[in-house]
Amino acid sequence: MAFTIATWNINSVRLRMPIVEAFLEEHQPDVLCLQEIKCENDSFPSGGFRKLGYQHFAIHGQKGYHGVATVSKTPVKDIQRQDFCGKGDARHVSAIVETGSKDLRVHNFYVPAGGDEPDREKNPKFAHKLDFLEEMKAIHAEAEHKDDVSSVLVGDLNIAPAETDVWSHKQLLKVVSHTPIEVDELNDVQAKGAWFDLVRAHIPVEEKLFSWWSYRSKDWSKADKGRRLDHIWSSNDLAGHLEKVDVLRHMRGVEKPSDHVPMIAHLKL
Repeated sequence: MAFTIATWNINSVRLRMPIVEAFLEEHQPDVLCLQEIKCENDSFPSGGFRKLGYQHFAIHGQKGYHGVATVSKTPVKDIQRQDFCGKGDARHVSAIVETGSKDLRVHNFYVPAGGDEPDREKNPKFAHKLDFLEEMKAIHAEAEHKDDVSSVLVGDLNIAPAETDVWSHKQLLKVVSHTPIEVDELNDVQAKGAWFDLVRAHIPVEEKLFSWWSYRSKDWSKADKGRRLDHIWSSNDLAGHLEKVDVLRHMRGVEKPSDHVPMIAHLKL
């Protein structure tokens, strides 16, 4: 069966419901993982999703900040919300999504941005980011792979690891999101967790690929100073089931856009 999972840092789900609804009507992913929903659980606009056939939710919300939500056409179970670094931030939710042929444990992450100064001694936000990544290393895709449950990890991980994941590798080496220490930490999360990068499996690393463009740019498309901050990983058993990945660049140009665009992984389960 065909199965699609999308990830999107929506930067306030209630504010951007019109573009979320348009996206769902056109693309109909089986699962949509949202980050930065910026609302508490009971304020999440579930009614709009239900009207479009998304009846199942795993939400970890927070008033005004952060927050992640996974919405699904099929039932979800075993919902878990982990408090990374003990800060009480809503930056993770996971649930098993029932696909009909194979159950998937879906981790939905919003990794801290890290502030402006890439120095843990001078910048507590950067220290938080590095500590958060360290704790992520405990999640192991193969350890979860039991009872025919495979794993997917998606979200705004706030790091662009490859040179082709940023508009200028040289100019961004000292800019938070592409510094060597962050890249090394993210690569270590992937390696220690035995995660497979579905996006770069379909779109070769030789190709420039962005999922975020700053609001500060007057003409984001012409300047094209983007970064690939959003990711879709899976347990290795799903690697051979990947058909394609879509990165919907045009969504950055819609009315009242997020500064991130959706990514969709298409799997044949």
